[in-house]
Amino acid sequence: MPPGTLLSAKAHVMNGRIDPKYKACQAILGEDTWSRLSAVWAGLQTTHPFSTMLRHADERIAPAFLADLALLEEFCSSVENNKGTIQIPLYKATINPTLQIIELRWKNLTQFLRLNNGENTVHPIQANERILIWYNPLIESVIARPATDEDLLVLKMVVEEISPESIAVQGCLPIGAVDSALFRAVANGLVFTPSSRIRRDPTVYLDDGSIPEQFLSTTSFTLQWHITQACDLFCKHCYDRSNRETIALDQAIGVLDDLRSFCKSRYVTGAVSFTGGNPLLHPSFVTIYKSAVERGFTAAILGNPAPREKLEKLVAIQKPAFFQVSLEGLQDHNDSIRGHGHFERVLVFLDLLKELNISSMVMLTLTSANIEQVIPLTEVLRGRTDVFHFNRLSMVGEGANLRLPDKQRFHSFLREYLDATFTNPVLGIKDNLINIILRDQGLAPFGGCTGFGCGAAFNFVTLLADGEVHACRKFPSPIGNIYQQTIAEIYDSNEAVRYRLGSTACKTCTIRPVCGGCLASTYSHKLNIFEDRDPFCFMYDRFK
Repeated sequence: MPPGTLLSAKAHVMNGRIDPKYKACQAILGEDTWSRLSAVWAGLQTTHPFSTMLRHADERIAPAFLADLALLEEFCSSVENNKGTIQIPLYKATINPTLQIIELRWKNLTQFLRLNNGENTVHPIQANERILIWYNPLIESVIARPATDEDLLVLKMVVEEISPESIAVQGCLPIGAVDSALFRAVANGLVFTPSSRIRRDPTVYLDDGSIPEQFLSTTSFTLQWHITQACDLFCKHCYDRSNRETIALDQAIGVLDDLRSFCKSRYVTGAVSFTGGNPLLHPSFVTIYKSAVERGFTAAILGNPAPREKLEKLVAIQKPAFFQVSLEGLQDHNDSIRGHGHFERVLVFLDLLKELNISSMVMLTLTSANIEQVIPLTEVLRGRTDVFHFNRLSMVGEGANLRLPDKQRFHSFLREYLDATFTNPVLGIKDNLINIILRDQGLAPFGGCTGFGCGAAFNFVTLLADGEVHACRKFPSPIGNIYQQTIAEIYDSNEAVRYRLGSTACKTCTIRPVCGGCLASTYSHKLNIFEDRDPFCFMYDRFK
């Protein structure tokens, strides 16, 4: 035991009793026995810890495992007292400085720390067990639990500065499995890594203290990947029916490796949202999906109803984070947009997703023609999908033939929709402008469209099938080409920076980090997306 890590005996004694760090021991012994042992301990005037005394205690008074439990509680107290040593590293992964590793001669003792009384619901087993104890600043608590093989592997990797790639090769593991193990250690506060390098520009985003830190810096980055233009639908509001060459398998693998490198360099996790067209129509979709999973990415699908056998192949690899399908209103209107029979196929498909335990999402493109059908549609979807969202129509491509509602109707709709969220759990909130209503009502903001207001070229980019990279898929916003540049080069380009700064008209707005309007909406109205406000913004309107 390292000298100086535990308090002296006098500090353990408080009015003839052992101090509160030994709550689990006291609960097991009961008040009378505890008081007698406390008195004996106080009379010894020793500098040895309480756990040492218990090793010589009569088993008729104290169970044999109690000395190890006292040792465990002493180390937990030591870790609690040393939490002030924690500093987030600036340059590389480091072990939490409060971490202590101890060997106990009894198993299952950490379970006693979670009991509130002396109930005999834990069964200690006399066998060696290695315990990790550390202070997790993320939950502001001391953690004590048995060390797993994964824990020890991650600790070795960090201490010896072994690359994840080397660990993967040596252990014949997918690189994503090693990355995920490290991410889990970081999430548990066992390992510290530098803070995310994807953060809102503090010189532009007004920070008056009203916006929580969680909306200023992201810990994940998403690639919205249109891997093919092939589609089995012919929707009237489709943004892009151009002929783009479908990405080849080897190129797709290269993109995934590049995405992993980018995420590692920015200290964020990665996610891929596969879409199209219909991504499942890509001839190598299953292989690309598996390759994304093997690299540790969260994988989601934005597509059309698919047969059971295709879903089962994906679930066998890894269940999608979610599967998003679209509906444009009630049956007649939806089928007039997406084709006869589509509405019923989606409802059947949602039931299939539920049966396979795949999280489902339904997305609607809001227009003047379907705005009155949104709330009734969500009642049809109640209990049938996990979440419903809507996006405002972007009047590009085929969408130029449709129309948006007028501003005042849209504003009143947002209030109706927000009210409905309190009675129908499937309704999710996504439109940035809802934050204006929340602010006016004195309520906390939500993350807006992407968790960070308009996230164009911030916490996501869109990759098209032919390699073009856009800040947002809903309108032409090219920022590079994946065949000519790396994701890092594209992300750091002047074009990308310009999009993520948004409109200068929002510069002084206090809710900008969770709003920024919708650039696609501004573009649809032939306004300057870098200078003009979202035409639907009602922040300063009288009819609020």
